[in-house]
Amino acid sequence: MLKTNDRSVVEFILECQPGYPKYSRHWEVDRHGVPFILPSIGGITLNMQVGDSAFGWAGDHLEPGVSCTADTQKPFEHPNNSLQAYSCVGNKARVISGDAKGAEGVVLGHHGGSEHVIVDFPREAKEKLTYDDKIIIFARGQGLKLVDYPDIVLFNLDPELLKKMNVRESGNGKLQVPVTTIVPAACLGSGIGSLHVATGDYDIVTGDPESVKKYGLDRIRFGDFVALMDHDNRFGRDYHQGAVSIGVVVHSDCLVAGHGPGVTTLMTCSEPLIEPVIDPHAGIADLLGIGTQAK
Repeated sequence: MLKTNDRSVVEFILECQPGYPKYSRHWEVDRHGVPFILPSIGGITLNMQVGDSAFGWAGDHLEPGVSCTADTQKPFEHPNNSLQAYSCVGNKARVISGDAKGAEGVVLGHHGGSEHVIVDFPREAKEKLTYDDKIIIFARGQGLKLVDYPDIVLFNLDPELLKKMNVRESGNGKLQVPVTTIVPAACLGSGIGSLHVATGDYDIVTGDPESVKKYGLDRIRFGDFVALMDHDNRFGRDYHQGAVSIGVVVHSDCLVAGHGPGVTTLMTCSEPLIEPVIDPHAGIADLLGIGTQAK
């Protein structure tokens, strides 16, 4: 078992509420110059969940599950910026008001721009939720470290989820991490250059059909773990040969140029110390038995 400092990791209770679906009030234009008006970020999304394909939806930047915010009027200010920074993938969530009171969910990740924390709940719970209901998140994960691998940095990762990711020590100072997809640096776009990865995401660009086919990008599901090659996320999102980052897919494919399925960072290193291992079941739906894999 990997040695971590999990006993030293701080746990907060954070409070939030579902954020209403957003509308840009004008036409959007896709990467081919075609205008569109379609569903996008935000909402209590009933028919999307972890384990579903991130492709094929009639929308753009869609967030599966429940898009949560601490303050819908001030998305870039306190307390919403704290909600974004301290909510980690795999954290437990619980509804504490309304007809859905007591329902439990799991944090999928966070989406930059919308400044939403995305939480997966069963459909029966989502049907009872309103936009006035309150949700608490048991936030734990920022500050988590791998004791024997100081050059591999963790972000946004619940310690209990790390234990279930089937990460293996290869014996040569490297870790083998199961992922569904290996993404080359050329297929990474919007979000590059961000100064840190404790909030937000960045996108796997899907504008080139040949690359989508070659790398199997259109098989990506919500909640899948993916490897981002030659990208160092330690101090922001940056291209660096030999670097490897691991993330989780948090929003759908996109129509606009430079965008595609969004990824929240979980692990990163500046040298090739992470060895991605293809596993079609490497995702939180399968590991946690939620979403499409709920029993």
